[in-house]
Amino acid sequence: MDRLDPAGPTAARGRPLSGIRVLALEQYGAGPWATSHLAELGADIVKIESPSGGGDSGRYVPPFQDGEHSLFFETLNAGKRSISLDLRHPRGREVLEALVARSDAVFSNLRGDQPARLGLRYADLEAVNPRVVCVSLTGYGTTGPRAAEGAYDYVVQGYAGWMTMTGEPGAPPTRTGLSLVDLSAGFAAATALLSGLLAAGRTGRGGDYDVALLDTALALEIYAATWHLSRGWLPERTRNSAHPSMVPFQNFATADGWIVVCVAKESLFGRLCDALGVPLLVADERFATFAARRRHRDEVLDILERRFAADTTEHWLGELRAGGIPCGPVNDLAAAFEDPQVKARSVVVETEHPVLGTVRRV
Repeated sequence: MDRLDPAGPTAARGRPLSGIRVLALEQYGAGPWATSHLAELGADIVKIESPSGGGDSGRYVPPFQDGEHSLFFETLNAGKRSISLDLRHPRGREVLEALVARSDAVFSNLRGDQPARLGLRYADLEAVNPRVVCVSLTGYGTTGPRAAEGAYDYVVQGYAGWMTMTGEPGAPPTRTGLSLVDLSAGFAAATALLSGLLAAGRTGRGGDYDVALLDTALALEIYAATWHLSRGWLPERTRNSAHPSMVPFQNFATADGWIVVCVAKESLFGRLCDALGVPLLVADERFATFAARRRHRDEVLDILERRFAADTTEHWLGELRAGGIPCGPVNDLAAAFEDPQVKARSVVVETEHPVLGTVRRV
């Protein structure tokens, strides 16, 4: 590990979080994802890894893995520093407290019972550094009957009801294509940490911040949760990833692929009909409003699906874009990174790793 100079790594100087040091007891996905954004913004992230078990389990995720190095780990931990430390050993505790005295935050990504057991709460560290911000990101939180249970994104998607909302009608329970609970909880934890730093800057005192995967997954159900809790509504899976209430707002098969079309305003339906060459649909009272189209969903979609299937994705993208209708192709990963907008934004960076060689990542 690099020497812990007060200013942090030289490369971070000049970035918004330059001079901020975060001790991160994190592993695998959600926690490292949270602090990776802080590192990008210039924070000095010091990972504290356990000497037993080879450290962060993310180091050994296949398929692109060589010893303790993997592309999975590199994606989530580039720009951080790391030490191996046994927090249960008295000397390890001394080292931790010495680091806490010179840091702004302690971030832990463990089971909900571990911050108390390992002395990572504000009450445990206040005497060492009264300004320290203590953020805990766990599966279920630090309270409640499942606080001591471990959790993964997949499990929480099941608990939160996501798997019954995702996929085609009649399909088995389906997870989202990416680990969106982990990723979203990471963003929530990073926000909590930054909020804590702002508060500590005003008051001179840190505090505890408790973020959970399950809480985050439920929060992300937003209006669906409000509809259910307020009116007893339950979601039904929709064909071709259709919006639950707006029609048309979904995927359509074309002659050579798929296209996403989003009619989010009444005025856009008329433009869509013009672009598809079926302008008379607008005058049909069955399709004149969102409410009417929802009642006659099958009829209007049957007409639109036949029109989209008659020509290519490229053709329809040209027609729809000319009409100002939000749309896009359904790309695979390779096509997504070849998109001219993606290239123009320079979102892909390239670094050299001593073991993995050239690493290209977002």
